[in-house]
Amino acid sequence: MLTCLKTNKFKTGCLSVNLLTRLKKNRAAKNALIPYVLKQGTASHPDMESIMRLTDELYGASVTPIVRKKGEIQAIGFFADFAEDSFTPQAEITRRVIELTGELLLFPNTRGGLLLPGYTDVEKEKLSEQIRGRVNDKRAYSIQRLYEFMCAGEDYSTDKLGTVEELSSVNYRKLTSHYKSLLASSPIEIFYCGSSGPAEIENAVKYAFETLPRGDSERNIATDVRMSAGADKPRVFSEEMDVSQGKLAVGFRLGGCMKKPDPAKIRVFNSVYGGSVNSKLFMNVREKLSLCYFASSGTDIHKGIMTVSSGIDFDKYDAALSEILKQLDAVAEGNVTDEELKAAKKSVASDLRLICDSPAALEAFYFDSNLSGTEYGPFEAAALAEEVTSDQVVEIASGVVCDAVYFLKGDGVGS
Repeated sequence: MLTCLKTNKFKTGCLSVNLLTRLKKNRAAKNALIPYVLKQGTASHPDMESIMRLTDELYGASVTPIVRKKGEIQAIGFFADFAEDSFTPQAEITRRVIELTGELLLFPNTRGGLLLPGYTDVEKEKLSEQIRGRVNDKRAYSIQRLYEFMCAGEDYSTDKLGTVEELSSVNYRKLTSHYKSLLASSPIEIFYCGSSGPAEIENAVKYAFETLPRGDSERNIATDVRMSAGADKPRVFSEEMDVSQGKLAVGFRLGGCMKKPDPAKIRVFNSVYGGSVNSKLFMNVREKLSLCYFASSGTDIHKGIMTVSSGIDFDKYDAALSEILKQLDAVAEGNVTDEELKAAKKSVASDLRLICDSPAALEAFYFDSNLSGTEYGPFEAAALAEEVTSDQVVEIASGVVCDAVYFLKGDGVGS
C-alpha cells in the first residue's frame, strides 16, 4: 500500500518502506537484523563508504533502518529523509532516494546469492549489544518485563528486537533464506511526505520496487486483542536489581472499548487518567501525595493494553499501587471535573496538531492509522478528540481491568 501526503510545508521530504509480519519470538531478532545488514551495501554500492558518497551527492540524504512493533505486528524496513527538489539546484533528489531505498531492500551486496558473512556477523554483534543494553533504561526495561509476564503465551510479550538467544543461532545462510522468504510473503506499506504529486511518486515507487518478489502473503498478521485479564485478580511479579529507585509498572486490558476501538475516546481517557501533566496520576499520586518521582500512563490501541509506569521509593510500593488503582476507579465512577476533561482534550488535540509540523511525525501517524484502519489526518483526529464527552471517558474507564503488576526493586545494595 502506498500513501502519499503532498505538502509544500517542509524543506525536506521523507519516505518509509515497511515489510509487515507477525511478531514471533522465534524470528523477531532475525527480522530486526535484516535491515541493518542490508544497509551495509548493495550490488552497485557494495559498502558504506560508497553509499555515503551517494548520499552526499544527494545533499545529505539519509536512509536508516527501522524496526517497529505495533500490537503483534513487527515492521522492518527503511526511513529516508532528504532535501526537497525545489530547494536544491539538482533535480530528481526524491526519485533517486526512492531508487536507493529500493536498491537497499532488493539488491544487497551478496556473494553466490548469499548475504555477506562479514556484514552479518558485525551487525549481529551490534544488535546483540543493543538488546543487552535495554536493561540500562530501567523504566523501559520494567515495562518490557511487565509485558513478558503479563502477556506470556501471547506474541506481544516479544520485544521488537527479539532476544540474544535467538540471534546467537543466526548465520548468513539462515539470514539469507529468511530474508528471501520475508520479501516474498510480507505485505508492504510505503509512505511519502513531500511536494511531489501522487502520480509522480507512484511511478517512481513502481520502478524502484518492480522486482519485489511476490508469493503467498502471510495470512494472519492481525493482533490478538484480549479484552479480559488473565486471572480473577491482578498477577504480581517482582525482581531485584542493583537500583536506587524502584520501578513500578502496572498493566491493564482496555476491555469492552476494544470491540470497536475509537482512538479519540481512548486518547482522551488516557489523558484524563495518566497521559498528561494535568492527569489524575500526575496531580494526585505524584504532586499531591508525593508517592512517586514520576507516574504516567500510555496505551497501545492496536493491542488494547494500557500501562502505568512510575518510579518510587521501595517502601512506597503498597501505597503507590493502591493510589494508582484508586485513581482509575475515580474515573470509572465519574469523578471527572469539567476542568480535567477540558485540559485532557486540549492536551490530546494539541499533540495531534503538532504532528503536522514534522514529516517524521506524520509518517508515524499515518503508519499507525493504516494499520488500525482509520481514514483521517491529525487535524481531523484532533477535532474528534475535542468532541469526546465525560460520559464516554467514564464508559471506557469502567471497562478497564488491571491484569498484572511488575515491581523492580533494589537488592539491598543500591547504586
